[in-house]
Amino acid sequence: MKTKRQSKKKKGFDLREQYKFSWEYLKECKNYIWIIVGVFFAFALFGYFVQPSQEIVDMIMKFIEELLAQTEGMSRGELVGFIFLNNLQSSFLGLIFGFVLGIFPILAAVANGYLVGFVAHLSVAEAGAISLWKLFPHGIFELPAVFIALGMGMKFGTFVFQKKKLDSFNRFLIESLRVFIFIVLPLLVIAGIIEGTLIFLMS
Repeated sequence: MKTKRQSKKKKGFDLREQYKFSWEYLKECKNYIWIIVGVFFAFALFGYFVQPSQEIVDMIMKFIEELLAQTEGMSRGELVGFIFLNNLQSSFLGLIFGFVLGIFPILAAVANGYLVGFVAHLSVAEAGAISLWKLFPHGIFELPAVFIALGMGMKFGTFVFQKKKLDSFNRFLIESLRVFIFIVLPLLVIAGIIEGTLIFLMS
């Protein structure tokens, strides 16, 4: 017996159907996405309130300095492209490498959360709590995109616990790529435009 999706395929590509299927799978992944959100903010709070060792501080500062050096002198368009490609790469890798028991997405949420908390602490120490509002526009579209990608990566890793492992692997991969293209990618484009513009205007 043919499924509704198989019947739809015969009619050709339907953008509305692709979005419908994407949202359906997104709902299926919601518990994993919320786990990623929880891990991210837990470590953001940890990074904000707990002072790391000097070695970790030096490592983070070196990373930030290298990032600033890479973007120095860029035009607005170049900044938008740079931010978009960086976010695209990290989100996609977080999704794809999730097939290893979903470990990589969790580690990515830990690292990114801690970095955000650390940077927020530096920002508040230098310019006061009001500076956090300036950081808000930078994450309003980027963070949801990252959370979705990492959440799907976590779910991807659960294929090993399914009875039909290969079928589950293929399904999780295809559905995840669909959501990535139709939901995550547009969010990353908007995030790149907003962040690149703000950084350019503030420089």
